[in-house]
Amino acid sequence: MTARLAILASGRGSNLQAILDAITAGTLDAQVIGVFSDRPEAQALQRVPEALRWARTPKTCGGRDAFDAALGDAVAASAPDWIVCAGYMRILSPGFVQRFAGRLLNIHPSLLPRHKGLHTHQRALEAGDAEHGASVHFVTAELDGGPVIAQARVPVLPGDDADALAARVLAVEHPLLLQVLRLAAAGRLAERDGRVYIDAQPVFTPRPLESAPA
Repeated sequence: MTARLAILASGRGSNLQAILDAITAGTLDAQVIGVFSDRPEAQALQRVPEALRWARTPKTCGGRDAFDAALGDAVAASAPDWIVCAGYMRILSPGFVQRFAGRLLNIHPSLLPRHKGLHTHQRALEAGDAEHGASVHFVTAELDGGPVIAQARVPVLPGDDADALAARVLAVEHPLLLQVLRLAAAGRLAERDGRVYIDAQPVFTPRPLESAPA
């Protein structure tokens, strides 16, 4: 059965576009059934038909709690199998996370648990890391703290600045996210008691990026 994906995005939507392209190419058995944003001007919204767009701000909803409730109701109404945070910049409330527990995925531009939060590329450089990368993980109430499903690694090269490193990471983000979404869409991915399961077997270390159709 084709997986129903709700996408949360705040920015340009490059990961969303990678998902849409993979669906069109027949390499991901999924359907994007809604794009939800906290920024009405987000470019990500323009990548789907207007009927699939939902955008509000905490201010227009009357505060954070009201926004989170409205977002949760809108996502639930779309009846998703999976909710994918693809460049979504707001911290999800514990209530929202609990409502969709086990179905919330996020892609984060670092090798978690290193460099949770923002400005990961600059922080990797300042820390003198030899490697950097991206992680896809289940979302929990702890910021970027949920169990990691898969990671892609890139070298930190001499002369790198944050922009150069960000571009190198972005090149592996898209295939990494698609790799995990294929597992999810095929019914092979689950989370139980804070641990990742693939094919009903516990995963003790994050899966590496594999060669797969993008």
